[in-house]
Amino acid sequence: MIVRILGGGQFDVDDEHLEQFEELDAAMLAAIEDDDEEAFEAALEAVIEAVQTLGKPLDAKTIMPSDLAIPHEGATLAEVSELLASEEAAEG
Repeated sequence: MIVRILGGGQFDVDDEHLEQFEELDAAMLAAIEDDDEEAFEAALEAVIEAVQTLGKPLDAKTIMPSDLAIPHEGATLAEVSELLASEEAAEG
């Protein structure tokens, strides 16, 4: 699967790690729903570390559709909440 770290490039991550990413994503979404900045920061850091550790970076000149996009390192809960709200508004 192709994972994009917004502002940090794309990584090719073996599908065998999908369950791990789903768990990390669920933790990040729960922190957003709970408006828990500390838990969000920890979850985001864990997701980025997993992508960078388990994935192979793609050449910056190669742009592929991403299966999963995650916020950039240092993103705040407010930024991500706003982004999710704008995406939901565009879909609805």
